Amino acid sequence: MLPQDPIILLSYVNTKLRDQYASLDELCDDLETDREELVRKLAAVNYTYNAKQNRFV
Repeated sequence: MLPQDPIILLSYVNTKLRDQYASLDELCDDLETDREELVRKLAAVNYTYNAKQNRFV
């Protein structure tokens, strides 16, 4: 289960992307998480996914 607080979620997801996953799609598939919902939650706190950096910025 992913953290509900958006800032903690940001930290959690970026750490996972850095340490374990080559892409956001890979992370979402493995964690069985809806990609669009995750992107929307982080967009609500002004973060967007940067595929080149493989992190939310």
